[in-house]
Amino acid sequence: MKTVFDPRYIEIVARIRAARKSKGISQFTLGEMLGKPQSFISKIENCERKLDLIEALNICDALDVQLSHLIPSEMKRIYRNE
Repeated sequence: MKTVFDPRYIEIVARIRAARKSKGISQFTLGEMLGKPQSFISKIENCERKLDLIEALNICDALDVQLSHLIPSEMKRIYRNE
């Protein structure tokens, strides 16, 4: 299965979209903040383009959210020392 079809990836993308919208930032503006075209953001949000870790960090920085905010709660146990 391709990563972009993984439900966990879809949830991460949904959280990016929700964070962007909650801040009142358009795809165009976020793209400008990242030095990318609006289509870059659109393709990520529509799961047409796979987001890499550095891009996710850049998006988090632009949206002023922690990377951990994007990680689905069922995956957070992986990152704790349990």
